Amino acid sequence: MTRRPGRTRPSSGATISDVAEAAGVSRATVSRVMNGRPTVSPDIAERVRQVVAELGYNPSRVAQSLSLGKTSTVGVIVPDLGNPTFQQILHGVNQAAALADYRVLVADSAESAKDEPALLEEVRRRTDAVIVCSPRMRAEELEALLPRVQPAVLVNREEALPATRVVVDYAAGIAAMCRHLIRLGHRRILHLDGPVGSNAQAARLRGLTLIADENPDVEVLRMPCGSSMDAGFEAYPAARDSGATAVIGFNDLVALGLLGAARDDGIRVPEDLSVAGFDDIPYSRFSSPPLTTMSVALESVGEAAWRALEDRLQNVVDADLRVFTPALVQRGSVGLAP
Repeated sequence: MTRRPGRTRPSSGATISDVAEAAGVSRATVSRVMNGRPTVSPDIAERVRQVVAELGYNPSRVAQSLSLGKTSTVGVIVPDLGNPTFQQILHGVNQAAALADYRVLVADSAESAKDEPALLEEVRRRTDAVIVCSPRMRAEELEALLPRVQPAVLVNREEALPATRVVVDYAAGIAAMCRHLIRLGHRRILHLDGPVGSNAQAARLRGLTLIADENPDVEVLRMPCGSSMDAGFEAYPAARDSGATAVIGFNDLVALGLLGAARDDGIRVPEDLSVAGFDDIPYSRFSSPPLTTMSVALESVGEAAWRALEDRLQNVVDADLRVFTPALVQRGSVGLAP
C-alpha cells in the first residue's frame, strides 16, 4: 500500500528517487509523468507533479532523451563560425527551432573537408537530425555519408543528393553584379575567388563564365583569394596591378579587406576603383564608402533549413529544393568606370 507523501523541503539537488519516495510511487511512474505519458492515473500524476514542485526537482535532459528516444536537439555544422554569413544563417535556424522547443548544437569544421565526415557523424549521434551548411567534402563522399546521418538538410549544395537542399543561387547573383558593373562602363572585372572546394565558389564560376560568354568585349579575370577580411587585404596589391577597374570579392569580408588596403594606398573608391561584395552582412553598410553587394536573406535561409528539417522529423513529404535569389544593393563603393 502506498503512503501519503509528507511535507517536503525544496532542494535543488533532488533526484528522481527522492520524488518517487516522497510521492509513494516507483521511479518508473515518476519518469512516465515527467515525460507526459498517458498511462498514469490523473490523481497519481497530480501527486507526482506536486512533489516535483515542492522538491524543486529538475529532470535530467539526457535521461529524458534516453527514455523518449529523442533529444529535442538538432545539430548545425558550419565551415567557419567566425564568418558573419554563417552566423546569420545559424541565427535563423536557432530562432525557428526555438519556437518548436528544439535546441541547436553547433560545430565548426574550420574549412576542413577531411574532418567533416567524422564531425557530421559525431554530431548526428548526439542529436535528432542535422543541418549541414556549405559542406566542403566531395559530392561522392557526402552522398555515401547521408544515409547514415538522416534526417539531414543541406544548405548550399546544388548537386542532386539524397537530402532536402536549401540553396542560394550564387551563379545568378554574381552574374547580376557583373551586369551592373558592365552597365557602368567597366570592361575589366576581377573576381577574388573563395575557398577551393566551396560550392558557392563553383556556382560563382558558372556565373562568371556566363558573363564572359555574353560579353566578348569584357575581360572577366579571376584571382585566388579566400573568404576572410585578411585575405582581401592581402590580395589588394595583385588586384591593383591587374588593371581591373572593378573588383568583386568572394564575400563582403573579402571586399571590406580590399577597401581597407585601397584606402591605405590612397586609392579613391569608387572614382579610381570600384569594389563590390556579396552577402550584405551588417558591416557592409558601415564601411567607407558603404559597400555595394548582393543581398541574401541569410536568416531566412536558416529558417527555411529548419522548416525543411522539421518536415523531415515529422515524415512530411515536401519539395526537396528551396532556392533563394540574391538581390543587388547599390551603395557608394561602385561607380562609373574611370
